[in-house]
Amino acid sequence: MTSKLDVISMRHFLLALAVVSIWGTNFVVVKVALVHLPPLLLAALRFSLAFMPATLFVPRPAVSIGNLALYGLLIGVGQIGLLYVAMNGYISPGIASLVVQMQVFFTIALSMRMNGERLRTIQWLALLLSGVGLAIVFFHTDGMVTGFGLFLVLTAALAWAGANMTAQKSGATNMFSYVVWSSAFAIPPLFALSFVIDGWDTDLAAMRHAGTATWFAVIWQAWGNSLFGFAVWGWLLARHPAATVVPIALLIPVFGIGASILWLGESFPTWEFVAAALIVAGLAVNLLRTPPANGV
Repeated sequence: MTSKLDVISMRHFLLALAVVSIWGTNFVVVKVALVHLPPLLLAALRFSLAFMPATLFVPRPAVSIGNLALYGLLIGVGQIGLLYVAMNGYISPGIASLVVQMQVFFTIALSMRMNGERLRTIQWLALLLSGVGLAIVFFHTDGMVTGFGLFLVLTAALAWAGANMTAQKSGATNMFSYVVWSSAFAIPPLFALSFVIDGWDTDLAAMRHAGTATWFAVIWQAWGNSLFGFAVWGWLLARHPAATVVPIALLIPVFGIGASILWLGESFPTWEFVAAALIVAGLAVNLLRTPPANGV
């Protein structure tokens, strides 16, 4: 029995690890796309492509329209839209990948209030270790950051936390279908905001001049990050307490640093190694704790 539980836990962990690796390396991909596309247009195109499968073969999930709409707005406009705007000159990709992980603590706080989830002492230790690691990254990163950018990313993190809770409360059994159909509610406000802020002519010109790399980045946003990433993430949240799943997202800055080293040629000083080690240690403490008798 114990062995079976361990195997299942490892499979779920590897799924979560695949998601956070995609999300972490994606900050470099977003930077490529933002060279040619305005941020809100990029977000609108991302969710438009994510919604395309619904027109072909994906049936609408058996959840309320209100829940779908709330999730789509929180993820599409609240998280992704604000994050892209922030990364378009107000905050560096490295800082953004760090600050947005406040969603871990926001989600756990919301879950404790809404679901009555309680953290055990060892989980507090896990969050403390990871929090120290994040703090080290924050105070040593020399990337560009503004107060406005920080505000946008923190708001994006709060929206992500709200979306996590919305997905958990949805009762959806097919998270792929849930993510696809919820995307429909992100598309109109994102296009509308982009047309108002950036202008119709600017958006059309940006799409005409976008090259292959830019369109590949858009496709990756839609299919890698949205359809695979959020579908799997929602599926895991529907099966585990938020306090168990969400801290895995603390690895996103680690993957972000790795992507920057490999693709952008950035250095890897000692403080970054220490920070990454603390984040991984916190994750390990949270995942490897001894489960209680009821299996929660």
